[in-house]
Amino acid sequence: MTTPFGKAVRHLRDRKGVSQKDMAKALGVSPAYLSALEHGKRGMPSFDFLQRVAGYFNVIWDEAEELFRIAQISDPRIVVDTAGLPPEYTAFANRLSAEIRSLPPETVRRLAGILEKACNSRVKPG
Repeated sequence: MTTPFGKAVRHLRDRKGVSQKDMAKALGVSPAYLSALEHGKRGMPSFDFLQRVAGYFNVIWDEAEELFRIAQISDPRIVVDTAGLPPEYTAFANRLSAEIRSLPPETVRRLAGILEKACNSRVKPG
């Protein structure tokens, strides 16, 4: 199991040809912490850590922004706050929480596509 952020960090490490141990030492974290991040067993890393990762890999600004965005959507222990929303929103969030582990990957992709389409179709202020 991994997260989008874990997958991205592993890809960067592979591209640079460095071990978790070497990267952890350079970033001032333990190899166990880095391993837990890569395997989706830790929450979202701090902004400071993300900056150190971007600097360590000498990534360009656009790639750093993408890394930060991926980190934001990679917390494996999310909380959905439905306070103040209609009851069906709370029911939906709880149902998704209860069922997500049993959903086939294709269903998750379809639901993500529906959400993406809905978000992109909203009128944006401007």
